[in-house]
Amino acid sequence: MGSDEPGGPEVAGSHLGRYRQIAETLARHGLGFAIGAARLQRWVPLRRGLLGPEARREPYSNPEHLRLALEQLGPTFIKLGQALSTRQDLLPGPYRQELARLQDQAPPVPAASVVEAIERELGGAPQEVFASFDPSPLASASLGQAHAATLADGTEVVVKVRRPGVVEQVELDLEIIANLAAQASRHWDAAADYDVAGIAEEFARTLRAELDYLAEARNAERFRASFSADPGIHVPRVYWDSTTSRVLTLERIRGIKISDLAALDAAGIDRRALAARYADAVAKMVFEDCFFHADPHPGNLFVEPDPALPGGRIGLIDFGMVGTVDPQLRDHLSGLLIAVSRRDPRAAARALSDASTGRRRPDLGRLSEDLAPVMRLYAERPLSEVPLGAFVRELLVVVRRYRLQLPRELALLLRMLVMVESLAVTLDPGFQFGAVIGPWAESLALERFAPLAVLRRLGQAGSELVDAAGRLPRQLRALEDALERGGAQISLRPGELDELVAHLDAAAQRVAVATLAAASIRSLGEILASQPQGRTRALRTALTGAGIVASASLAAYLAWTGRRRT
Repeated sequence: MGSDEPGGPEVAGSHLGRYRQIAETLARHGLGFAIGAARLQRWVPLRRGLLGPEARREPYSNPEHLRLALEQLGPTFIKLGQALSTRQDLLPGPYRQELARLQDQAPPVPAASVVEAIERELGGAPQEVFASFDPSPLASASLGQAHAATLADGTEVVVKVRRPGVVEQVELDLEIIANLAAQASRHWDAAADYDVAGIAEEFARTLRAELDYLAEARNAERFRASFSADPGIHVPRVYWDSTTSRVLTLERIRGIKISDLAALDAAGIDRRALAARYADAVAKMVFEDCFFHADPHPGNLFVEPDPALPGGRIGLIDFGMVGTVDPQLRDHLSGLLIAVSRRDPRAAARALSDASTGRRRPDLGRLSEDLAPVMRLYAERPLSEVPLGAFVRELLVVVRRYRLQLPRELALLLRMLVMVESLAVTLDPGFQFGAVIGPWAESLALERFAPLAVLRRLGQAGSELVDAAGRLPRQLRALEDALERGGAQISLRPGELDELVAHLDAAAQRVAVATLAAASIRSLGEILASQPQGRTRALRTALTGAGIVASASLAAYLAWTGRRRT
């Protein structure tokens, strides 16, 4: 957009109406702080009843007003509220709990529109593509709706059809949300600290992916391949012949809703075995596959009774929201796990600060002091007995206090793990999630100290050091210019200049040696990473040894020269 002000030259037609509708809805619910932060005042009409006491006659709390406003603003804002309900690092509990109640429901799409969409996407009427097709939807949501159908061989399937016109509406709303986030970041410090503009950008990417049924189909197929050898996990098959970006056809899963305890007991399901199976599957997703289902609410989990499986088979559906654990996130996660296992608040503060993507850098001393009581709460328990949900909630209270912003994937991961623990404890009150993920967490922590991981971090440090060395001449020139202009003053007593020159000379030598050594270590790391796993074990061993020797030599040199300087 050419202008960042609502109502600028680029805003016309439906934009004007949508800005006004957003402003009116927020005003009606007494959310004046949001209007001010997003600079929407001009769009609030001076009509009695939109602002002031008249708008607050209902005995609703502020979180309830926010939920109602988002519901009234439609699909995009409902999805935004649902996304924010997962961000324990951004919102306090009452707001998250209220936003989690947002119902993604909508009136059914007329049958004629569904038929038209299927004909356009699949090249034939539903009765031609499927052996049977039920025009009455199984469920109707804001982005699409699901219909029961069967294939020619009798296989039961679910056909998801995207709602007509929803892409255009979502794109308009995403453009406006990005604009409002940019406005808020410029006029509200908290919005800038939390990088509201970045959150809006991430939300837009996530929602666009959810609108693309091909992306969801690929996610489902990836989970199905991962659990293909596990008889206890059932991931539906994708039928690609009748799947496009607007229509998705999946194998239908029937079973008992995982939260229906009475039905599970009546079917003879061992709930303790079921909780363990579910937790093991989640641990595999996170620590082995590095790809996890990020929306494990009970509506997406079914249990299929099986005499050979005491806990039954878990059927998993809805793959629109997923998360990935990339190397950087694994590094942040391992650092935090090590700090927690050692009950070290200083290390935990450093891990959280390193993971934060916000602009604000916290005072590590104060952050450590605030984390110390959280650590002491569980100091007498082994890691396997620490209640994950309670610990994460206490931890994120401190994170919000310091306005630290966790990466989206880490926030999704923590929220998902808390949801899984809560559901598992409902199934088995004696369940301890720490006992399940403890061995995986220990393995992840050990990876941090593996030779290749150490070399990788040293290589990154070397790259940063090279960058710093490149900036040093410019900084020295700037200092020289300031001295020539008289903009800086330095006071030296007689005899101090020679000592200063000697110190600078020694420091320059140390920087040069460190830079060369770090660059060499980084090169070794890249060579090692490029070698196939099964090839030239001797070469890999030799290179690893060379890297360790180089690191030891660098450390010895720096220690010796530091001792000489002292």
